Amino acid sequence: MGKMRVSCAWALLLCLLAGTPVLAAPQTCGPQALGVGRTLEIDTRAGPRFGFQYQDPGLLADGEVILTFDDGPLRAYTKPILETLAAHCAKATFFLVGRMAVADPEMVQEYARQGHTVGTHTWSHANLQAMSPARARAEIELGFSAVQGAMGRPIAPFFRFPYLRDSKATADYLASRQFAAFSIDVDSKDYRTRDPSAVQRKVMADLARLRKGIILFHDIHYSTARALPGLLAELKVKGYKVVHIIPKGEATTIAEFDGQAQQELGRRRAALGTEPLARRSLTWPAAKTIPSQPAAAELSATPPARANGESSGPSSGPSWRIQVQEQWWPWR
Repeated sequence: MGKMRVSCAWALLLCLLAGTPVLAAPQTCGPQALGVGRTLEIDTRAGPRFGFQYQDPGLLADGEVILTFDDGPLRAYTKPILETLAAHCAKATFFLVGRMAVADPEMVQEYARQGHTVGTHTWSHANLQAMSPARARAEIELGFSAVQGAMGRPIAPFFRFPYLRDSKATADYLASRQFAAFSIDVDSKDYRTRDPSAVQRKVMADLARLRKGIILFHDIHYSTARALPGLLAELKVKGYKVVHIIPKGEATTIAEFDGQAQQELGRRRAALGTEPLARRSLTWPAAKTIPSQPAAAELSATPPARANGESSGPSSGPSWRIQVQEQWWPWR
């Protein structure tokens, strides 16, 4: 028995030295936890589309919900949201913005470590309807490459259009890449309020009417992080079941966009080596309380205007190449 303990200790030490992730013990949840009702595998080869605007009623049965979160990661709020989901043994799907993923790759990897599904939401949360086909393609592809680069392994071929604004051209392109598009059925409107109870009331009222649906949250808001514990508890009490969506296959990326994504990740790593500790991240460190404002707001940068999704300044390089603006985050 003593030899076994020594061997396990050495194995753990070797994993740490080699940089191999050590898996945490499975979360144990009691009967009050929401859990996962079923896991649904999605075949994306035909480019399916789900949600109210695509009129696909067959995805969920009455009483079933899919939890989805857009625009992250933002550690100040993503971390407590993940903790709440873990406490309920519930799984969600996160549609990440590429720029946000590059800003905090460790948080991107944490989604996967906890068993959640990770999809994409473009590079910069651009309105693709307002872009040329070439630039819309670049926003989509650089988002794929950035999130997958930050993750360090293939992600799900799941995509959500910013503002839910698709077009025939972008929808057809997404289908040609064998990605599934996910709209929503229930909008939490968490970006309109700082009141957690308002978020909970909105979601539950919509579910009382619809009885099922894909729920939209954003893991970049205070109201969402504060509302989630009570909301998940109420879903449990009222008999709703969580459906965890997973892909049948993995996403593929395009080399030219992988190169640009790796450049941005390299710039981030270089910045960590040169900037003062307090400015090394756009996000807060782990905290026991949920801050009312993330540390990114303390920086002097101003978020770029997003009226038409175009970046400012002269273009250089290929017409699709996206100009990266420093210290950006998608406040809504």
